[in-house]
Amino acid sequence: MSDKAISSEPAAREAPVYEVKHSPEPEDLSYTVGKLPSLRSIYETLLTKEGWFGDYDYGFLCTPTIPFMNRKASRQPPFFGLRTKLPILLAIVLGFQHALAMIAGVVTPVLIMSGAGTGNMNLDQKTRSYMLSASLISSGILSLVQITRFKIWRTKYYLGTGLLSVVGTSFNFVPTFSAMTTRMYETGVCPTGLAADGVTPIQLPCPQAWGAFLGTCMVCSLIEILLSFMPPKIMKNLFPPIVTGTTVFLIGAKLIGTGLTQWAGGAGPCSAMPADGFFSVCPNLGAPNAAPWASPQWIGLGFLVFMIIMFVEFFGSPFMRNAQVVIGLIVGLIVAAATGYTDRQTLDDAPVITFLWVKNFTTFPLSIYGPAVIPLLVTYVLTMVEAIGDVTASCDVSRLPVEGREFESRVQGGVLADGIGGFLSAVMTNSPMSVFAQNNGVIALTRCANTSAGYMCCFFLILMGVFSKFGALFLLIPDSVLGGMTTFLFANVASSGIRILAFLPWNRRDRFIVSTSISLGLGVSLIPEALSHFIKYTGTSSVIEGLADSANIILSTGFCVGAILAIILNQLLPAEKPDVLDEKEAEGGIRQTDSRGMEMDEDGNSDKVDMKHL
Repeated sequence: MSDKAISSEPAAREAPVYEVKHSPEPEDLSYTVGKLPSLRSIYETLLTKEGWFGDYDYGFLCTPTIPFMNRKASRQPPFFGLRTKLPILLAIVLGFQHALAMIAGVVTPVLIMSGAGTGNMNLDQKTRSYMLSASLISSGILSLVQITRFKIWRTKYYLGTGLLSVVGTSFNFVPTFSAMTTRMYETGVCPTGLAADGVTPIQLPCPQAWGAFLGTCMVCSLIEILLSFMPPKIMKNLFPPIVTGTTVFLIGAKLIGTGLTQWAGGAGPCSAMPADGFFSVCPNLGAPNAAPWASPQWIGLGFLVFMIIMFVEFFGSPFMRNAQVVIGLIVGLIVAAATGYTDRQTLDDAPVITFLWVKNFTTFPLSIYGPAVIPLLVTYVLTMVEAIGDVTASCDVSRLPVEGREFESRVQGGVLADGIGGFLSAVMTNSPMSVFAQNNGVIALTRCANTSAGYMCCFFLILMGVFSKFGALFLLIPDSVLGGMTTFLFANVASSGIRILAFLPWNRRDRFIVSTSISLGLGVSLIPEALSHFIKYTGTSSVIEGLADSANIILSTGFCVGAILAIILNQLLPAEKPDVLDEKEAEGGIRQTDSRGMEMDEDGNSDKVDMKHL
């Protein structure tokens, strides 16, 4: 061997050279925050054909579904992600579609809470018209915050999701408000009197109930704001699907009863079906084409709306199907107007333009109603949990990760925006708002998750609220027409709860928790007075009296009872160990069946459901 082959010292080697590529650090989420467009992007968007129209199949949105005749589309429309450049025309069209998809949900809680009947405020039409406009404007403004996303200065926290996450009036607060207002009438905080016949007792308008509700919501919203800084893993541990699914189902079940009462003619005093008097017919003796509660004409008007919604689902284009509830409502209003069931006076009396605080806290005296604090705290916590699920679904349909630092940051920002929105919406004289889930269906169907469509949706919502004649149109709608729509809408809430529960293992522990929670929760929803009479206090202590009233409000609110039971049982009952095959069964290759009794196909060809993100 040569001296070169053997050496006591290794030969010097050159250090390898690596190319360094700069990318955002895992903790650097600045790319998720909204930014102002550059001058160049503005020019390319506004002054080019591509910027206005792009390469989207607009016919896809407008082509009706005709069974056995529609040909399969040669290609699907392109997917527009958060950062994709979106044509202006498409942003306008899809923004309007998002607004139509959510408008019924935005105004319905206000229509119910401000209307006639036990548990409502029985307000005059001018005040209700303002409240509808305030609801639409608040929804548009708070959606802007949720969609844009801001970083909190010198912290690692954010405000907003940065997704196409629009917010609207939360249905969760309707049962709590109903129980609170019922209690206020019973205790004399809200006034009562006699109807025009001078004999029939009625509940008089109670705007002070709205002021008390708003003031209490401002205080209770702090719990959601504080909990938004809690790690998402802890929140999911405290409020897993078994709790949220049960609660959402109970909320929907309670609201379905409200919708069906409206469908039959209204929730006012006429729903008691008195034999004579001012409310022997619905809505009262002075109304056009008045008829007794549950009369065929009321059932027919509501059924017309219900069937129009079904018809659009079968035959409508993608654009129509996403606005099916509004289409059903419009058709019902047209038929009701043509047959003489409406009164134009409400529309004529409404101002052309309005804005927030036209009716302010002088109309709604601001206060804190102590007995409602605990129930509203529970409601805010449940709204937070629901928001987590909605943000997760938004990330999923937007093709973004549903785990990791970015996802957790979007959840944190969404929950914080929900909590602050709950406070600001009360400041705007409106019921608390939360992220709307139905818009995720619009994203999935239209394949557009771009925030530009969200900004256009906000624009349309604010525009509809400012022109108050639009909101006043909803006051023209007879209760039965509104009930045909709301019954369907509230059933969607209940089915969302069922969907969440469907993915549980459904072992003995799960069945016990759900059964126990629903037994009392649903029972109280059906018979609200069942548990609210045995706690009585006749002493002079205002503190004890307030606690007794709080307990009675909770015990008369079904979803509060069910949620509290589900949370306690879920924490106390030990988790069940999974079943294990014994040795003989394992050697014999006996197939296990899952908890729903369905055997998995051995050849691997069976459909598989990916439940990782649920």
